[in-house]
Amino acid sequence: MDSYPNGAAMVVKSMTCLILNGKAAGREDLRDAIHTIRNEGHRIDIRVTNGPGDAPEIARQAAESGVPIVAAGGGDGTINQVVSGLLAARCNSEQPTALAVVPLGTANDLANSCGIPLDPTQGLRLAATGKAVAVDVARVNGRCFLNVATGGFGTQVTVQTPPELKATLGRAAYLLTALTRFGSIRPARGRVSGPGLDWEGEFLALAVGNGRQAGGGHRLCPDALLNDGLLDLRILPHLPAVEIHRDLQILLREGLQAVRRPLVSARLPALTIESDEPMQLNLDGEPIEGTRFSFEVLPGRLDMKLPPGCPLLE
Repeated sequence: MDSYPNGAAMVVKSMTCLILNGKAAGREDLRDAIHTIRNEGHRIDIRVTNGPGDAPEIARQAAESGVPIVAAGGGDGTINQVVSGLLAARCNSEQPTALAVVPLGTANDLANSCGIPLDPTQGLRLAATGKAVAVDVARVNGRCFLNVATGGFGTQVTVQTPPELKATLGRAAYLLTALTRFGSIRPARGRVSGPGLDWEGEFLALAVGNGRQAGGGHRLCPDALLNDGLLDLRILPHLPAVEIHRDLQILLREGLQAVRRPLVSARLPALTIESDEPMQLNLDGEPIEGTRFSFEVLPGRLDMKLPPGCPLLE
């Protein structure tokens, strides 16, 4: 049992382990939010990461020790790392640990598409009091992701956007990087197969979505749901040179669904992408490279705190 500042006893209504990306730890609005939610009777234990391997380990330890809520305080990359740690935990508890998201990154693609509040106080309040819903987790080559995996031009933009530019311009940094990279666009070639699907060819952009948007608000898989047991595949095939600039600007501004070209689309529980040359995919901001990528969906594998009316739920 905790106590109020005046020494009176306080019944703890909930307990959350907040895993903070070190870049966000000094935010004044976050400190105020933590103080507010604690005064409402909720316990928040704060752990700050210092390196890329910290968040998964902290999340795993928290889950294995029985902490009921683990909140990822950061961007989509931080969420990805926390999810990996939660899934790695070996828990015998009857009450599984729930994931919450306190959006503190540049793009906050998953949070935005789910309707999770960007205000830290509201985000922490949702973590402490919101309802947990079972959601799917996607996995590729043993690596988990919750939102979207991208390949092709969009991945190049995400990886090549400097952190200092993101810090200054926010989501507009991705568009600026894209505009400066148009001259070096080169299509990738791959083979994509799955239940009822067999496609091969050159493509400019590819997305496999458990969620809907990536790269700073680009709606790549606009119909994806977090709890339907399926992955949404979208491929933008290679375009004639005269159309590349126009259509890629549309893609970056409005998403794949606005491109005036036939897209390859499918919804399926598993798929494989193969390429002759090494290709890079981006998983919620975490890059991986290879020539063969085997995707699968893990239905209902994770409990997640989501707002009422979340558009990504059936």
